Amino acid sequence: MAAEAALDQERRTDVARPTVAQRRWLERGRDQAGGKLPLFDEDGRDIDARTIKSCIRQGWAEPWIANPIKPDWLVCRLTAAGREMLERD
Repeated sequence: MAAEAALDQERRTDVARPTVAQRRWLERGRDQAGGKLPLFDEDGRDIDARTIKSCIRQGWAEPWIANPIKPDWLVCRLTAAGREMLERD
């Protein structure tokens, strides 16, 4: 039983949890067409690129389309893994 409890604890620590900023950003894609994630927060400020890139690395978001006018903008959408994570947590 102790070994089983240790294995359960190890599984829990392997599951990545989003930060508050990541969760806030990902939540906003839930009800958007195609899961499109916003470029700006509720106050009109850019979403921090570190937040976006971290979510991409975790598999919760993926690059979607390139913006020819603003090629430095990361236009992303929520992935199935991102939706599952939001539902799970």
